[in-house]
Amino acid sequence: MNRPTAGTGRLDRSGYELEFAEDFTGTEVDAHRWMAHYLPQWTTPERSAARYDLVPGVLRLRIDADQPAWRPDDGELRVSNLQTGSFSGEVGSDRGTHRHRPDLRVATAVPTRQLYTPSSGLVEARLRATPDPTCMLAVWLVGLEEAAPDQSGEICIAELYGHTVGPDGSTVRLGVKAHHDPRLGTDMADVPLDLDATDWHSYAAAWDAGETRLYVDDELVRVVPQGLAYPLVLMVDLFEFPAGADRDPAAYPKVAEVGPIRGYRPNSDR
Repeated sequence: MNRPTAGTGRLDRSGYELEFAEDFTGTEVDAHRWMAHYLPQWTTPERSAARYDLVPGVLRLRIDADQPAWRPDDGELRVSNLQTGSFSGEVGSDRGTHRHRPDLRVATAVPTRQLYTPSSGLVEARLRATPDPTCMLAVWLVGLEEAAPDQSGEICIAELYGHTVGPDGSTVRLGVKAHHDPRLGTDMADVPLDLDATDWHSYAAAWDAGETRLYVDDELVRVVPQGLAYPLVLMVDLFEFPAGADRDPAAYPKVAEVGPIRGYRPNSDR
């Protein structure tokens, strides 16, 4: 596998056309753009449902004290997530979007939905992470997998772990994950940056079949010489990784914030 290269340069949007714009201006998440569940096929609806608030221009993802674990077999993991597509086989099948564990089986069959599933382009999101050491705020593009189970790669635009962000600098985890795609090799890196990720910053990925370019605040921070060329589901989520089942209600809710999200397709001149 080739080593990823880092580069310098500003994000140039001139080669793209806007096709997805979310400003979170309503009182509810727009069901024409988002499913407010985390990979619902692998669990049950009450466990996959997102907890969130909307204030003007901001999605506040929450983990609440009474929120159930996403999937009991995954321990105490809890998550509030929005995603732009879904696919699954029948109950008991191993087919479904983002098979990130080999033992996953469909618990709740879901319809195929492609609300926004780009196969190339540019996606950017403004995020404000939490410093809670048990939490992570992330934005990803993951293979829909409807056409084939090996269309399963992932572009990790940003993973922001609470114990790695703060006023003295922050580390952003980003790159490409192969999962079950034999054409890819997992290629992730922890990139230290001179910024406080608990304040607002933008995170972006521009990709095609051969390359993925990753940006923070419009500055290129990493180039991975791999790309994806099949439908991808956009996901934005807040995870909690508690140490155990005992939970202090006074420590909740745990909150991270998401601002405007944009998706662009390559224009005809590219």
